Amino acid sequence: MVLELELGSRRYDLTTRALVMGILNRTPDSFFDRGATWQMDAFWRRAEQAVAEGADLLDVGGVKAGPGPEVSEAEELDRVVPAIEGLVARFDVPVSVDTWRASVAAEAFRAGAVLGNDISGFADPRYLEVAATAGASVVATHIRLAPRVPDPEPVYEDLVGEVKAFLLERARRAVAAGIPPTRVVLDAGLDLGKTAEQSLCLLRSSGQLASLGYPLLLSASNKTFLGRLLGLEVDQRREATVAAHALGVALGCRALRAHDVRGACRVRDMLAAVLEARANELGPAGELGAGGLGQQPPGSEAGRSPLRLPGGTW
Repeated sequence: MVLELELGSRRYDLTTRALVMGILNRTPDSFFDRGATWQMDAFWRRAEQAVAEGADLLDVGGVKAGPGPEVSEAEELDRVVPAIEGLVARFDVPVSVDTWRASVAAEAFRAGAVLGNDISGFADPRYLEVAATAGASVVATHIRLAPRVPDPEPVYEDLVGEVKAFLLERARRAVAAGIPPTRVVLDAGLDLGKTAEQSLCLLRSSGQLASLGYPLLLSASNKTFLGRLLGLEVDQRREATVAAHALGVALGCRALRAHDVRGACRVRDMLAAVLEARANELGPAGELGAGGLGQQPPGSEAGRSPLRLPGGTW
């Protein structure tokens, strides 16, 4: 089955190849870069580097996801809209806006952004209307509470089942608002209202989430769950991120939101070669030739070995 994504006038075949979304923060307090691209000169240099390293799209955010000082709507607009205008003028690469405010998304779309990356799960009731009117694509992200709200002890009765139901409901809501299915992306929201173990469980369950039929975005780059599971500081998580990206793509993720664009692109290209070769070997019934392994159905646990990390087996 062909999996496609539309971003503006571009259409991508994601059947075997993932996209890499380069992270561009217009914040002075982001958890990873600590404001390294807060100044516009540094922002433009980082954008040029991301494009040169192979980013398929660029994601601009003006407010960090975690707790911090209040950022007004006017301040967020001032941070992201000029940046988006400049990116659109400088590069032939789609631009995404990382915001949960419909008003900011609307101005970002007018400035040339073609994707609304909303970690709130469309909490703003106008978000989908704004995106549909602009012809923009959207990311539906699972979150238990809300952006910027601490959630240190999240409890789920059925973690994967609840996340699947949430994402499918949000995707259906987007389609009902007039956004074509080929413009809807899902994100499990690792670290957003999840413990480290819960985030790892969702990463390992990417196949089940991908089976919902929409492109699955993996936002694992340098995240807290990697540090807690492996005892790594924020600047020591590069290799863990690469491993998470490789596992995610192998299990069905088709977009990688990344700080290290070069590393993510190498994962993307290597896994694309493997998945393309595998697709060429599969017959109409989804079975490999003589001596090969049959294709497992989406979400199947067959053939998986336990993943052993500090704190338990997953």
